[in-house]
Amino acid sequence: MKSVAFQGERGAYSESAVFKFFGADTQVKPCKDFRSVFESVAKQETPYGVVPVENSLEGSVNQNYDLFLEYDLKVCGEVIVKIEHCLIANPSTKLEEVKAVYSHPQALAQCRSFLERLGREMIPAYDTAGSVKMLKESGLKDAAAVASERAAEIYGMKILVRDIADNKENYTRFFVLSKKDAPVSGKDKTSIIFAAVHEPGSLYHALGEFAKRNINLTKIESRPTKQTPWEYNFYLDFEGHQSEERCAEALKALEKYAAFIKILGSYPKAV
Repeated sequence: MKSVAFQGERGAYSESAVFKFFGADTQVKPCKDFRSVFESVAKQETPYGVVPVENSLEGSVNQNYDLFLEYDLKVCGEVIVKIEHCLIANPSTKLEEVKAVYSHPQALAQCRSFLERLGREMIPAYDTAGSVKMLKESGLKDAAAVASERAAEIYGMKILVRDIADNKENYTRFFVLSKKDAPVSGKDKTSIIFAAVHEPGSLYHALGEFAKRNINLTKIESRPTKQTPWEYNFYLDFEGHQSEERCAEALKALEKYAAFIKILGSYPKAV
């Protein structure tokens, strides 16, 4: 039985990503933070970890992209989960009794219009499902949490209102972490990090190596290096497996324009 680490409490969206990718009988290891997930895989406490890297509304999860620079781990898969927020409370709580709403800051932001109309205090917490667990354990009757339907089921709580997000097209993309690369599937993507050398046109020429080989880029984003002010690393996703001839050629040609390159991994595209 596979053991997979994820950040948060049971019922978190990251746990849903684990089950969607590996199956419902997977053994899971909840972790207090993202670094603990990376640590779990790096120390081989678990063979896999799952972390969110991008939300369709809020953008990238920058902390996890930064952690890839610290750990020698591979991305061996990706999975996309639809986020459907519910307002959850203790079984005896009525909607009109709620004075405060707890959840992860991103979840609160995604439900801001609903919560502002409700007129209740919004209190940030470290995790969506963790907020539900806290309400259960504390017995708070005048508070609610924003989390998944599954979190309500796990902790025996009541859903006051379903589907409360401002935008219903809310999806989160997760990476599957491992110590090993994924084999070619025929429908692959590759993720890399690189820094362009400080020469005119270096980024232009770097990206041109992919264009001239007809390789489709699916994402490019810059992040501060955190070493020198106003210097940036580029996070790039492209279609194809790193072992394919044209992709290998592009990565080799990229070396001429890059100060460094880190290949995070090639993996089957999420469906």
